[in-house]
Amino acid sequence: MTLARFGCFEIDCQRRQLTGSAQLLHLTPKAFDLLWLLVEAAPRVVPKREIHERLWRGGVVADSTLVGLVKEIRRALDACSPDPVLRTAHGIGYALDLPVSRPAAASPAGGHWLIAGERRIALATGENVIGRDPTVAVWIDHASISRKHARLMLREGQALLEDLGSKNGTQLRGSFVKEPSPLHSGDEFLCGHLRLRYVVSDAVPATATHIYPSPSSQGSDAS
Repeated sequence: MTLARFGCFEIDCQRRQLTGSAQLLHLTPKAFDLLWLLVEAAPRVVPKREIHERLWRGGVVADSTLVGLVKEIRRALDACSPDPVLRTAHGIGYALDLPVSRPAAASPAGGHWLIAGERRIALATGENVIGRDPTVAVWIDHASISRKHARLMLREGQALLEDLGSKNGTQLRGSFVKEPSPLHSGDEFLCGHLRLRYVVSDAVPATATHIYPSPSSQGSDAS
């Protein structure tokens, strides 16, 4: 998903644009990233810890910085909306307080797929998060995969693979992925102990309903 609408607002992650009542609204880069995170997660409350991990991965940032970003977003949105847009769950985190509509994203020409065992998963333009969390785009219930394990980004015909700080790591071409790395059709990579293959094809592969853990992954739980 790279485009979403809520209330009188539309946010386009790929173009990094936010509009409200047909007017272009301006946010600093981190404030935009926070708003997009809340839009993606809506309607659930996003804990502060998760926000810190996503926005400042590996860094130490004071809570006052996050509070400042929330205030910036509220100033921009409340000027265009009669209804509150962000909700504070005291002691927990923040949530988007308006229903979100998510227009279906078309896959790039050729059709992009992720193959895991017998299962074929269609990938959409933009961000495709892989993990055990049922809310992610590519949900795989496998013991060695973290809840939000890796991200496969499709943009302008290019595919990039990124590890999201997973417990067991993501490996491509025999090395652990430390930064976004390009994928080509037919490339295989490991999320934890599960082998996945990225394919570009006009044909729609058959689908299966389950991913079966390999014997080596049994008992290797991930966070």
